Amino acid sequence: MGARVGNMIFSSGIIGADPSTGKVPEDLDSQCVFAFANMKTMLENAGATTKNVGTIKVYMKDRSQRDAVNRPWLEMFPDENDRPARHAIEYDAFPPGVLVQLEIVAVVD
Repeated sequence: MGARVGNMIFSSGIIGADPSTGKVPEDLDSQCVFAFANMKTMLENAGATTKNVGTIKVYMKDRSQRDAVNRPWLEMFPDENDRPARHAIEYDAFPPGVLVQLEIVAVVD
């Protein structure tokens, strides 16, 4: 799901698959929750936390549905003065069933 190079972590696409089943839920809300949880797990496995994230790219089939992204985003990053940069990109070349994907860059102290 990613690579650590020195003190930097680069993810590949992080989708909202349920880690216990490997399956992608049909609904966008669940996919967003799982995508952010999967991001957190990837960071922890690389020796980092969400505090180390500098930027997140959010690829979505439909950018008008950003509320589904905002809920787990605000839960994970509640302080508006201490959040990573975020960019939402409309994208329609996902594998079947995938509606959202995250890509991050983090820096470990």
